[in-house]
Amino acid sequence: MVESKQLEAISVAGPTEADRQRTLELEKYLIEVGLYESQEEAAKRVEVLAQIDQICKGWVKQLTRQRGYTDQMVEDANAVIFTFGSYRLGVHCPGADIDTLCVGPSYVNREEDFFIILHDILASMEEVSELQPVPDAHVPVMKFKFNGISIDLLYASISLLVVPEDVDISHGSVLYNVDEPTVRSLNGCRVADQILHLVPNVEHFRTTLRCLKFWARRRGVYSNVTGFLGGVNWALLVARVCQLFPNAVPSMLVPRFFRVYTQWRWPNPVMLCEIEEDELGFPVWDPRKNPRDRTHHMPIITPAYPCMNSSYNVSTSTLRVMMDQFEKGKKICEEIELNKAHWSALFEPYLFFETYKNFLQVDIDAADADDLRAWKGWVESRLRQLTLKIERDTLGKLQCHPYPNEYVDKSKQCAHCAFFMGLQRKQGVHVQEGQQFDIRATVDEFRQSVNMYMFRRRGMDIRVSHVRRKQIPSYVFPEGYKRVRPSRPLNTTPERSPQGKDDESGAAVVEHKLKRKLDASLNPSRLEKGASTSPETCSSDSSRLEKRASISRSTPSKPLLSCSPEESSMKSSVTSQGSLTEEVGSDMAAVGPTGVTIDEVDAVAVVGLESGGASETDSNDPGLEEAMVENLTGAAAFQSGLIEELEPDVALGRVLKARSGVNSKASVQKPVIRQVPKTPSHL
Repeated sequence: MVESKQLEAISVAGPTEADRQRTLELEKYLIEVGLYESQEEAAKRVEVLAQIDQICKGWVKQLTRQRGYTDQMVEDANAVIFTFGSYRLGVHCPGADIDTLCVGPSYVNREEDFFIILHDILASMEEVSELQPVPDAHVPVMKFKFNGISIDLLYASISLLVVPEDVDISHGSVLYNVDEPTVRSLNGCRVADQILHLVPNVEHFRTTLRCLKFWARRRGVYSNVTGFLGGVNWALLVARVCQLFPNAVPSMLVPRFFRVYTQWRWPNPVMLCEIEEDELGFPVWDPRKNPRDRTHHMPIITPAYPCMNSSYNVSTSTLRVMMDQFEKGKKICEEIELNKAHWSALFEPYLFFETYKNFLQVDIDAADADDLRAWKGWVESRLRQLTLKIERDTLGKLQCHPYPNEYVDKSKQCAHCAFFMGLQRKQGVHVQEGQQFDIRATVDEFRQSVNMYMFRRRGMDIRVSHVRRKQIPSYVFPEGYKRVRPSRPLNTTPERSPQGKDDESGAAVVEHKLKRKLDASLNPSRLEKGASTSPETCSSDSSRLEKRASISRSTPSKPLLSCSPEESSMKSSVTSQGSLTEEVGSDMAAVGPTGVTIDEVDAVAVVGLESGGASETDSNDPGLEEAMVENLTGAAAFQSGLIEELEPDVALGRVLKARSGVNSKASVQKPVIRQVPKTPSHL
């Protein structure tokens, strides 16, 4: 197989003394916040991996003997354990799981031998707990804990009767005569090895990646399954920046990360090397040939054959959220470089519940912890579909921000967790008078798809309800109580009425005028103050909501909400399906367990809280100016070229000229980049 050609760097500028000092401060901060494991935990991980390696070797020998092979074949029978992901890259945190791959011979299959026989072997061991096979996943995996260490175990059967201990899975020959699930299983290890091979300095890469993964978690954009980016995605983005600035230290690479990706013209892909074709015929990412590849919003291409888009889960809404966070990170890094802020400012947690006024709350219940683990994994994997369905059914006018954090209500007797999504109208979209977003049917479609879970058991339940900011349950806050929002000084908004000091200040004036008008024409006694839509118990027949009255500024509105079947018996003044309606107040939204309608006034109020789209590129950015570079290889890849920085603090340099044509080369000299030899990843 042809070795992948690495793409050119654009700056060889090295660090100043100030850069080195800031790097020391960054490394000290990362240690203080606990991102490095102890020597005891590191030794325990090595011991656990060695035990799993012996278990898999014994499993293969047992199968070889049972199938009538010779004594010599039984003696030679072997399986090899490899690691990938954060552990292989050397950036794992304390308590993180270990991504492992078992490579076995051709006569040991995945369906029966791995997910049944090996599963039973592990289930019988007292060291193993929380064993959960996921055979129908895109990459089939067996999850469990071994002596308290979380393990994700994959299996790949390669075309060899005997697997040598020093088998090289980075070589293309390992892909001969294997199916696509096996290719995907092998791809994790092959990609990790390629990343470490293609970055100019492994230690600088690791520190920068550890930093940005921590930042992504703090800012709520670390989750591949939810539609953001997972570990391999962040690794590829950081590796590309390391290639662009091969001599930079972490304190330089972190600001350049944000400067590069705030100006990246998506959907131009991020690549560490040219996409390579191969005679094996596996599909590679190619928007010219594959129509589905043209729909990807944020392509981040894996460097190992077959090259794939690792970030196909990203949607319009999640890309918008990430671009906004990139812009915020860029501004904070500029202050750090000017010594106006410390590194801790970059990692301030994202105040999700203070950013939006309207939320979807997804409650997940199960009979016990084991059922909840399986049920939650399934529901979480489908949450991305809810985001896509909302984008589709509202033509992108209603934006949905899925938050990857999981929240647990410990007061419930049954096993429970909840996820939240922020809702807001897209900024700049013209809305006609009285126009509403009704996503009841969208939510019902989502619930139906979730309930098709083939392993669903009694007690597994899901409820989707719309809640306002004031109705967010207290268990989502670390201290158990809601943060008090400071009042806005009156002298900063002289035109605003006293109600502007309300925590919903974006709609305070509208709320005050509307309520005053309504009070003149309606009997206040008809308006009841509603309770939170967060369910108090897990019982399906318990009362979860209070009756509410629907108020319109002119004519009575249509039913806004639909109840779940178990709530349809509740009396209501609207439809026989059990629709409930909500008083139109400062939030201007209706509340119900399966849907939400947000009217025009509310949408305008929500928009004032957060930018409605991705950050615009600043054409006057002193750090980088963009010239998109087009590399048309055999699979039609594109790459961004950025201005070369010749001085650490001066934005001077030349722009890489746009290139086109097959295997075209740039007119600049390629800098010498030190290649770090690969370290063994197997035991």
